[in-house]
Amino acid sequence: MGITTEQIKELRKATGAGVLDCRKALEDSNGDFDKAVLVLREKGLSKAAKRAGRETGDGVVELYTHGGGRVGVMVEVNCETDFVARSDAFRELAHEVALQIAATSPGWVAENTVPEEEIEKEHELALKQAKDDGKTGDVVDRIADGRIAKYLDEVVLLRQPYIRDDRKTINDLLNDAVASLGENILIRRFERWELGEHIED
Repeated sequence: MGITTEQIKELRKATGAGVLDCRKALEDSNGDFDKAVLVLREKGLSKAAKRAGRETGDGVVELYTHGGGRVGVMVEVNCETDFVARSDAFRELAHEVALQIAATSPGWVAENTVPEEEIEKEHELALKQAKDDGKTGDVVDRIADGRIAKYLDEVVLLRQPYIRDDRKTINDLLNDAVASLGENILIRRFERWELGEHIED
């Protein structure tokens, strides 16, 4: 079966991968678009893993306001070189991350940055709820673990479903960018403000 230019364009638009990579993925999956996306994602994950340790000293601080200035976000996204930092694709990624933060109000970038006491507090709550629901034994622990996972999916930016495509997470979005741009990319930190928020002293 021949692979058309239109199929390659569509796959490129969806994944950001190069023309040759898209053609190869489509050939390997006999023209099946969804399988080709998975092939490219797996390839991207292995590339991302290889690049994960590389220094990210460049990048951009993206500023975004929403709702006529009612919500403001500042996010630092890092890459390895000024060349990539100035590219439209990298800037678009930083913008998408800022949009995600504005829409979903995460608490932390990555799971390993969530304070232990926060997880412990949620775990205790989950255990109590499970017991209050009449659950016993191992079931209580399984329910609590499931609730912790759900909590982390809500409050950890990298674990959140991407607002434009909930089949992928922000971590998937990041890995796709690493694969297409060829550099290690890191979301370093962010702040989100909402008009009328009360700051506790």
